[in-house]
Amino acid sequence: MSLVESNMIELGTIAPDFNLPDVVSGTNKTLSELSGEKATVIMFICNHCPFVIHVNDELIRIANAYEEKGVSFVAISSNDVVNYPADSPENMKKHAEDLGYPFPYLYDETQKVAREYDAACTPDFYVFDANNALCYRGRLDKSRPGNDEVNNGEDLRNAIDGVLKGMPNSEKQYPSAGCNIKWLKN
Repeated sequence: MSLVESNMIELGTIAPDFNLPDVVSGTNKTLSELSGEKATVIMFICNHCPFVIHVNDELIRIANAYEEKGVSFVAISSNDVVNYPADSPENMKKHAEDLGYPFPYLYDETQKVAREYDAACTPDFYVFDANNALCYRGRLDKSRPGNDEVNNGEDLRNAIDGVLKGMPNSEKQYPSAGCNIKWLKN
């Protein structure tokens, strides 16, 4: 497990569109279909990463808490499944169903979407406003596996609350940290 921090793309960046298969429903989903009325949270995650496993329960709590407030959540896995079969679409579907993900879990087979978002690690979080402009990119909270910090989603919750209140998020945002995205070999 190598620790990688997220790339801090420029705030205000417009969310790149996508059309990806949702492993649970078996249908393709686009950004326009999944965008929330007030905000959209895009999360790059995977099944096997210990950093994602560490935050899964909190991701579910946050998504359930904010869905009724007009915020949608979208999870995307972009890992190379030949070398990391735990992240295959079949395993993604089982994982999402076992955990009860309240959000679509999309498979980015070509890794094009991860590259367009400049995603670097799992988990990697992006919060977009109602106009799909980036308001936050970075970590869920200070918690990491084994560091004794409370896993409460504080940073992500604060970012979403700021968008909902129409307040600008702080320019001081901390990168997420986790396993690198498992890029395809060219």
